[in-house]
Amino acid sequence: MSSTTKTYLFQNSAMPLEDRLEDLVSQLTLTEKINLMCQYQDEIPRLGIRKYKHGTEGAHGVAWLGKATVFPQNIGLGCTWDEKLMKEIGQVIADEARIYYQKDPEKNGLTIWAPTVDMERDPRWGRTEEAYGEDPYLTGKLTTEFIKGLQGDHPTYLKAAATLKHFLGNNNEVNRGECSATIDPRNMREYYLKAFERQIKEGKVQSIMTAYNAVNGTLCNMNPDVNDILKQEWGMDGFVVSDAGDVLGSVNDHKYVESYAEAVALSIKNGIDSITDDQEISLRAIKDALEQGLLDEADLDTALKNTFRVRFRLGEFDPTDKNPYANVPEDKLCSPENSRLSLQAARKSIVLLKNEQNVLPLKTKKVAVIGPLANEVLTDWYSGTPPYTVSPLKGITKKVQGDVIFTDGCDRIKLRSATTGKYIQVEEHSLHVKLGEPANNALSIFTHKNWGWGSETIQSEHNEKYVTVDEHGRLTASSLEAKGWFVKEVFSMNERKNNQIHLSSWDQQPIGLDENGYLNVCEHEKDYFIKEVVESGIERAVEAAKQAETAVLFVGNNPFINGKECIDRPNLNLPPDQEKLIQEVLKVNPNTVVVIVGSYPFSINWIKQNVPAVLYSSHGGQEHGQAIADVLFGEYNPAGRLNMTWYQSAGQLPDIMDYDIIKGERTYQYFRGNVLYPFGHGLSYTSFDYQHLIINDTDKENIKISATIMNTGEVDGEEVIQMYIGCKTSRVKRPIKTLKGFKRVYLQKGERKEITFELNREELAFWDVTRERYCIEQGIYSIMVGASSEAIYLETEIEIDGEVIPPRNIAEKIKAINYDDYHQIYLDECKDGGTSIRNKKDAGWIALHQVNWDQSFQTFTARVANGGEKTCLEVRANTEDGPVISKCEIPQTGGFQAWTTVEQSITNGMDVKNIFIVFKGSIQLSWFQFL
Repeated sequence: MSSTTKTYLFQNSAMPLEDRLEDLVSQLTLTEKINLMCQYQDEIPRLGIRKYKHGTEGAHGVAWLGKATVFPQNIGLGCTWDEKLMKEIGQVIADEARIYYQKDPEKNGLTIWAPTVDMERDPRWGRTEEAYGEDPYLTGKLTTEFIKGLQGDHPTYLKAAATLKHFLGNNNEVNRGECSATIDPRNMREYYLKAFERQIKEGKVQSIMTAYNAVNGTLCNMNPDVNDILKQEWGMDGFVVSDAGDVLGSVNDHKYVESYAEAVALSIKNGIDSITDDQEISLRAIKDALEQGLLDEADLDTALKNTFRVRFRLGEFDPTDKNPYANVPEDKLCSPENSRLSLQAARKSIVLLKNEQNVLPLKTKKVAVIGPLANEVLTDWYSGTPPYTVSPLKGITKKVQGDVIFTDGCDRIKLRSATTGKYIQVEEHSLHVKLGEPANNALSIFTHKNWGWGSETIQSEHNEKYVTVDEHGRLTASSLEAKGWFVKEVFSMNERKNNQIHLSSWDQQPIGLDENGYLNVCEHEKDYFIKEVVESGIERAVEAAKQAETAVLFVGNNPFINGKECIDRPNLNLPPDQEKLIQEVLKVNPNTVVVIVGSYPFSINWIKQNVPAVLYSSHGGQEHGQAIADVLFGEYNPAGRLNMTWYQSAGQLPDIMDYDIIKGERTYQYFRGNVLYPFGHGLSYTSFDYQHLIINDTDKENIKISATIMNTGEVDGEEVIQMYIGCKTSRVKRPIKTLKGFKRVYLQKGERKEITFELNREELAFWDVTRERYCIEQGIYSIMVGASSEAIYLETEIEIDGEVIPPRNIAEKIKAINYDDYHQIYLDECKDGGTSIRNKKDAGWIALHQVNWDQSFQTFTARVANGGEKTCLEVRANTEDGPVISKCEIPQTGGFQAWTTVEQSITNGMDVKNIFIVFKGSIQLSWFQFL
């Protein structure tokens, strides 16, 4: 705590926290309050308040501050299905964040921007690597333990403060700063909100970051659910922070409001407590908003109490001897214990996808290690800086007593001018890339890697550095890695006729020659080149595979190239060059193992059908190669399980902007097609037997479920026992099955254990749109226990005494969003209050099932807006083309947020079970009722 001559109540650690907060905020001037509203909070010397920065990256290790322990990517950690491990990882990240904080508390904050809990209902999402999979239960359980580890278990103090990202519906990168996701009430309450609920209620997470996108037309940084659900309904008592650039993006990108003053005002009033944006502009905008009456000083007081509540809990204002986390020993940074945990996490994250005829574990003495990722340990944008790395090649070399043959499987190429015939080469003293005399030396030879989708890298054989574009637009062989926000080491070689190619830069600008023969980014396409393959990567790989007993290929992605923040994948394929490499190696060596190192699922149909053994690992952190070698050679028995469905192709998926997992049949919960590998899949070097499913206490709050698992194989190993439920009888479409329990259990060979689960009755509930609340339906439910969402070994049915949902009361106002079914409809904001629906392409309908139709109904009333031509709503009985009950003309209102109430008489006397409201022309509908 900074020194100050005067003492204040807020400095007294014996006083109640809320009293201290009230006192601190009351001492601040209005100008001081404004200057504390952004990520970088001001120093207030007179009060002993020092500078503070909200936001330290820590997704899978402390990032951007210096060397720190690096764990596997989060998509890999999600494959561990290990709650205890996640808590231990959280503890390490908090310890190392504390050490950096102790070095410079004004620069290195303790608010950690992790974990990311966005629901990954679409594997094409560019940021798939950052989150924990497609299931809210699995994500909730794993990240809640991570939060507990990171924040600590002291009743008063926090070791660090976790931040859930990104609220809400953030699963596409293309147009993320401008788009709106349509999420109706059932999808919202049963899926997207569930990804945040447990971490708040049980994990007591201290911070939440909003998303760039809008949901149902309302920007996430202005979403009333921040206050209504996160803070009030769920009791979140920390603070909410906007994502970087998002508040001003309300003007710049979304065009949602016209002024920055409006942007900050609407954000703060709707629950944003800390703004991560251009500080000077944001602070001026807050001042303007206050002057214009858009904000009150009390709004700032509320926000500052929330941010300072967390700073108090971090111990900033208390004597260090009271805070058990105040002095973390510096030798804990990158300690041997942390390295061992990183290795353990990497091992536990590896998934054995296939192991035909027990090819694995390897027992061979001569191994060919092949592929562009065989000698690499790649980081990602949110990775820390590891103190060391172990590549797969290094890990395997330590294991093998005999020979290891290595080749990266990449072509060595030369590029020559199609005009002059001269070769491109590296200028030794400057490292610039220019035309030179033809020469068979390393200066003109480059390693060429094709990552797919027009993204390629070229690496100089002379100095092993990547060719990049410098600040002057000149090409230079000077980059150690292909990485960065803008990856300037990426080029495209666009093939032309006569074997000619045209080079494009990372941002698709033409590459040409200047008057001195240097390669530069230029304005127009003017130079062509001829690519000569000096040495074929596939030929070298085939030769290596011929000489070895086993070939192990390492393929996958580079996290900085394709499928990353701001870039979604167009499909799920591996790069074609990698597929070809695998096919050619397998032709000469049937003992081929493929290790997929990736940030996301792939469609690997040919590999699954033809390659005998396949492993999957995310980019696994500093111990990546050691962990893979341990699994390959049987020193560790793999037990990772997929946290996402691996589809056969992207053609099985709806449009990436379709957020309706129910109607769109996304994820294992609703998808009915054939998949490549199911959610929860993962094999072992041993086998397990499932027996004796017993269900008790079905009439109580917690249903007891038990099963006996036995290791029937020849080696010790872990099994991830998974429990799913399914509702057999329901008013609505329910999931095929939903994960509601899992345990990762170690069993020695021959060992038998009874595994027990408790299923709280609330886990059986769904969101009843007819009454806008959760409901446990009376009926038959399946309890399924197995090794994946498809490998169900034990199943039984139980009867639950729940509610019978009554017919829908349509005499009350019905929110249009509370439909049972729809066609060509999306959700939008309603500035009249709440959320509305709008149809697409002048067509569409919504349906209400099982209504309580009354033959005395005389009038249909609706709240509508119409920004186009005169249109109408048709109310039809039972089907979308059934008898017309009412035809209500909708006048022009001057805009789709210009609301009016219309009514029309009803033709009665029909037997009406279901109601369809059919849109004829573009209409915005808020609510309706029958009277």
